[in-house]
This record gives sequence, C-alpha cells and structure tokens, in this order.
Amino acid sequence: MKTILISVITTLLVLVAVFLTYIYSGLYDVAQTTPHNKLTLWAINTTTGHSIESRVKDIKVPDDIKDTSMIIEGFKHYNGMCKGCHGAPGIEQFGMVKGLYPDPPEIYKYPNDAPSPAEAFWIIKNGIKMTSMPAYGPTHDDNKIWAMAAFVSQKLATMSPEEYKSWQEKYAGH
Repeated sequence: MKTILISVITTLLVLVAVFLTYIYSGLYDVAQTTPHNKLTLWAINTTTGHSIESRVKDIKVPDDIKDTSMIIEGFKHYNGMCKGCHGAPGIEQFGMVKGLYPDPPEIYKYPNDAPSPAEAFWIIKNGIKMTSMPAYGPTHDDNKIWAMAAFVSQKLATMSPEEYKSWQEKYAGH
C-alpha cells in the first residue's frame, strides 16, 4: 500500500513539474493570430458551454420576453453596441474583428443555434473570459440586458437585410 501511495504522489509531482515547466517556458503562443491547439480549444469550449449551462438554469425569463416594445428596445442597444462585432443582416462586422480570436459569432446567421433568452441574458450580462465578449452587467441594468436578450433570441436570426435596415431607419434614427 505504501509503495502505491508513493508512486501516486511521485507521478503527481512529476506532472506538476512538467506543467509548470511548460507554463514558464513560454512555449505556448498567446498571440491573437495563432489559433489554439485542439486540446486547448476543446477545453475552452467545453468549459464555456458547461459553465453557461449550469448558470442559466435558475434564471427566470421575464413574461414579456416576446413583447414587441422590449424587442425594439433590444434592437436599439444591439444596433448601437453589438453589430460592430457580431454583424447584422446585411451589415458586415467591423474590420477590426479580423484581429480577434476567437471570432465573435455572427449569431444572426445561425437561427438554429440562437441562444435561449436566459443564455443570451447571462452572456450579455457577464461576458465570456478568453473571448472578446465584454460584460455589460457593470454598465447596464437588467431591464436593458433583458431587452438585448429578447432581440438576440427572438428576432435577430429571422430578420432579412431589408427588415434590419428598415428597423434602423425607424428605431435607430439612421
């Protein structure tokens, strides 16, 4: 039994030493222009997905999430703060997005993968580490964040470029 315990402890110490040597060696390329290796990408995506999933289960979605006025309010915020990175129907992402890794998702292009209202709310409010997604919770109250979540989850992916432009003219003053 003592031999097994010593073997386990020795193995763990060697693994920690190898890990720390790798971390301090500078071998891992942290440049935005270098994609993650498959193991790192898997770890980040799996962690992100499970983290969000575990945090949204207790979020109560407002009863008026499908209310037109809430969705319009969310459009105004999305149009002003989000379309530069995420794009919109008929509107390309800003050029600086080409320098971001990972790329901000063009969520309007994937209606089947649109976030649920609770997921959109949590992501908008808290942001996501190791991405370019900021947390808007420190600067926006929950009502504004719910409005953005309503627009992103209920309307954005179903809009045509013509409809988005019409909404810009009607609601954003463009």
